[in-house]
Amino acid sequence: MQFGIFSVGDVTPDPTSGRTPTERERIKAMVAIALKAEEVGLDVFATGEHHNPPFVPSSPTTMLGYIAARTERLVLSTSTTLITTNDPVKIAEDFAMLQHLADGRVDLMMGRGNTGPVYPWFGQDIRQGINLAVENYALLHRLWREDVVNWEGKFRTPLQGFTSTPRPLDGVPPFVWHGSIRSPEIAEQAAYYGDGFFHNNIFWPADHTKRMVELYRTRYAHYGHGTAEQAIVGLGGQVFMRRNSQDAVREFRPYFDVAPVYGHGPSLEDFTEQTPLTVGSPQQVIEKTLAFREYAGDYQRQLFLMDHAGLPLKTVLEQLDLLGEEVVPVLRKEFAALRPAGVPDAPTHASLKAAQEVTTV
Repeated sequence: MQFGIFSVGDVTPDPTSGRTPTERERIKAMVAIALKAEEVGLDVFATGEHHNPPFVPSSPTTMLGYIAARTERLVLSTSTTLITTNDPVKIAEDFAMLQHLADGRVDLMMGRGNTGPVYPWFGQDIRQGINLAVENYALLHRLWREDVVNWEGKFRTPLQGFTSTPRPLDGVPPFVWHGSIRSPEIAEQAAYYGDGFFHNNIFWPADHTKRMVELYRTRYAHYGHGTAEQAIVGLGGQVFMRRNSQDAVREFRPYFDVAPVYGHGPSLEDFTEQTPLTVGSPQQVIEKTLAFREYAGDYQRQLFLMDHAGLPLKTVLEQLDLLGEEVVPVLRKEFAALRPAGVPDAPTHASLKAAQEVTTV
């Protein structure tokens, strides 16, 4: 099972000091956080993609390429690649290039984003969001698997005898997760291709997550990729820790109360009760994360959101120390002990390459 962190790259004032980091500071902080993730033994760093203030990660492959050059082991991913407003040809080229530079330590998560105005900025119509996601990914899937592509669709110019370059490393495309919070069509799409399904899992109650994951698992089996239990599932989560739970609540409350994503709404206590947010001790994080298995089944990737709402870099790095030293080692052991035989590990370039070699023998 893989453990890591994902960032939305927000530039948010620190409510305790009133200071807002510059864009440069925020970008550099994200890099520092990724390097720290590898240092403390995490497996994955994932960045979002946004094209509007107050977010900075408009070019994920640029950031991940830089991080790839400074790491050795970390899997580099997106937590959203906008399949609706990016040209699938450019996605195919950019991520294949990154895959070569990172020696295969690359995957990506397709999503539609959460900002409506981005569609017209890139010449698209938000009312076509699902249709764009379906058509664009169908083309991307072919571009990575066919050396010469002839294609015609609704949303871009046709392709005739087109070859995307560079070709995927070792002939193995990057593994794709389809990320969704609420769209069953995206769970269906992930199941159809036998790809991974990532549920954001930071806002919604457990029963909603359970329904989405069960839909994906059922349809994965329907399309003949394996049993429902063998489907590849990832979950998000968000935590804030101190060794003493009261200290964690006291320190995090001012950030929670004004956070752009959930401030000025339910209380911190209500939100932690009704959603996967955990604010407390490392042991409380362990217990709540292990409980995800009760409604999502045995899954392959757990990512945590930790660097948002204006939290200073020093605090985030302290959180990562706790995560790497006290939380993830226990989670690895406990999840491994609970996992039945036959449930696959998270896909990696090496495992996908080995599987492809077996099928071509």
